[in-house]
Amino acid sequence: MTLTRRRTLALLGGGLIVAATAAGGTFLATRTPSRALEPWDRAGGYEDPRLHALSYALLAPNPHNRQPWLIELTGTSGFVLHRDTSRDLPYTDPFNRQIFVGLGCFLELMAVAATMRGKTADIRLFPEGFDGPVAAVELTDGAQPDRLAAQIMDRRSCKEPFEERPVPSELTAQLKQYGEIFTDTDAVARIKDLTWEAWLTEMHTHRTLKESVDLMRFGKAEIDANPDGIDLGGPFLESLMVLGVLNKEGQLDPESTGFQEGVKMYREMLMATPAYIAVTSNGNSRVEQIESGRRWLRLNLETTRLGLALHPVSQALQEFEEMKPHYEAAHEMLAKPGETVQMLGRLGFGPQIARTPRWPLETRMMNG
Repeated sequence: MTLTRRRTLALLGGGLIVAATAAGGTFLATRTPSRALEPWDRAGGYEDPRLHALSYALLAPNPHNRQPWLIELTGTSGFVLHRDTSRDLPYTDPFNRQIFVGLGCFLELMAVAATMRGKTADIRLFPEGFDGPVAAVELTDGAQPDRLAAQIMDRRSCKEPFEERPVPSELTAQLKQYGEIFTDTDAVARIKDLTWEAWLTEMHTHRTLKESVDLMRFGKAEIDANPDGIDLGGPFLESLMVLGVLNKEGQLDPESTGFQEGVKMYREMLMATPAYIAVTSNGNSRVEQIESGRRWLRLNLETTRLGLALHPVSQALQEFEEMKPHYEAAHEMLAKPGETVQMLGRLGFGPQIARTPRWPLETRMMNG
């Protein structure tokens, strides 16, 4: 993820943020992973209404950018969504809850995009049971364009410090349908502490840290070859890679200078947060996880429309053993008894963020 604001690079889940002044000019242009970003330019460029909608859907937010979707076309107007189990996150997401939330984001973005061609997406979840395909979808005629469709190409997850100004009540009022919003100073301070302690726990648990580091893509060549996971690029950082200063081994060492600098910078980002929003569900079934993802996607489009920034900070919601105290604290703080907190996000005013890499649609198709 190459950031243009300030002089930092932030790696979510990876444990490293490098302070740097990026070089410009021709070298900068040649370090852009153009092939990995092509799916953004190709979105909507398909005659088949299914492929049209799916080409937008693959731009959906998802955990660690794993893109765990596989598509099987059926008949002339349908498709089946399968989960690619090779893209699971067994250490940070041992019960695949976050993966299914991400699949919900995919389905909702597909449904929104389908309306651009006047199509309604009729979605049947788990048509063969919970161990089978995620959804069977049929596109039918008669839809009006979704009011949020215009925000698809500008939607981002903003992994940067937010401005100090508060989020006005007239804006939060338009987001309450999606989740519980926290703007009270004391509540915000408690959630900041929670997200910070949870992040430290993930970073100082070797197996969860290693899961993220193993998914880092170093430089243009790696990002273009594997446009998923955590992309680490840009001219300055690639210079460090050539010098051997920046590598996976160093990012697994909490004692390294880069790791320690990252701790400082990540804390700065988390502390620069004026508000939060939590998406909860009554239970924690697969259907509720997917529906929560659909709600999160609409929230992300809505914040984009309102000129706000949204950034998921869900470490405290992860279900590995070391995270248990923070998981319990999050539910006590953010949910009613019996509810499950499915997503937690920072909310505020942030900078414009670059596009993130994606696999081309054709690589996610099982047929057709």
